[in-house]
Amino acid sequence: MTYKLSPSILAADITCLGQEVKTAQSAGADYIHIDVMDGVFVPNLSFGTTIVRGLRECTDLFFDVHLMIVNPIKHVERFAGIGADGITVHAEACDDLEG
Repeated sequence: MTYKLSPSILAADITCLGQEVKTAQSAGADYIHIDVMDGVFVPNLSFGTTIVRGLRECTDLFFDVHLMIVNPIKHVERFAGIGADGITVHAEACDDLEG
């Protein structure tokens, strides 16, 4: 069985996210997991397009972006266009999964 390591940046030091991602890559990470929270679908706020775009300049690792937001389908193309390689959504947050 093959395993892939996908550390989340949610617990990283926000003041040096780029360096944290580079450290994860040096330690053998295969992916970087990025939780996007809107404060509506889930009670917390986290990263958005600016962070994903900025981190893409730091690494070529696979970006596993987890959209914990209302109506995530309408944001999929935007995140894909700025560097998300894989995007996970919650079915219950979608009006129409077929897009």
